[in-house]
Order: sequence, then C-alpha cells, then structure tokens
Amino acid sequence: MFELHPRLMADTFEICELGQSKLLLMNDARYLWCIIVPRVAGAVEWHDLDDATANAVFKETMEVSKAIKSIGGIDKINIGAIGNVVSQLHIHVIGRKNGDAVWPAPVWGNGTAESYTEIGAKNIIEKIKTALQKPL
Repeated sequence: MFELHPRLMADTFEICELGQSKLLLMNDARYLWCIIVPRVAGAVEWHDLDDATANAVFKETMEVSKAIKSIGGIDKINIGAIGNVVSQLHIHVIGRKNGDAVWPAPVWGNGTAESYTEIGAKNIIEKIKTALQKPL
C-alpha cells in the first residue's frame, strides 16, 4: 500500500491528486516548487514503475511544469528525481527566476528555506490548481 514518506509529509503542503501521483508544494516560498510522488508502493527509481504508470507520471510532470510556467515570472523549469535523502520516488518541478535567491546554482543545499505563511501557501495552491484546471 502506498504511503507518503514522513519527510515529504513534513516538508510540503498537499495540492491535489493527479491521475497516478500525489502533487505537493514544497514549503519554501523562495521558489515555486512542486513535488510529484507516484502512488506506487516501494517505488524508488523511475524503472520501478510499469510502462503505463511511468508514461502517465511523465505526462503529469509535463502538465505540472506547464502550470508552473503559466503562473508567470518563471524563466526556467528545473526537473529532478534525485532521492538521496528521501528514497521514495518523487519528482521535483521547480520554477526558477533569473536572479532568485541562489540563481543560477541548484536549490539543494543553497540558502535557507523560507516557510510559507498559511495564506501564502493557500494562494499558491489555488494558482496551481487553477493552472491545472483542478477543483479548488
């Protein structure tokens, strides 16, 4: 049975369910940073997914990427499935702005996260849901 890793649960806000994945918002207001977690128990690597699920998760990743870009002010989308700290398969989709807090360096290990306020997180989640055309 699929369970979200406790670290992901602690570091994020839930946005919505996608077809094959759970969509989360990273609690770092410096970036528009989503995390896609395929709802597959025990999945650590992309190749742990069957072909149909892998293709669906890839499509969901593209949809989230386009949604983030459409919100505005984003110069570059970074996508990664690193998993060195949390082994559960999860895909980072990060909207970067030229001149953001650590530009052009990677977000991992650079600077200090700035937590969202409750209202700030809610507003971003609503924007993402609207861009994805998901119910609010």
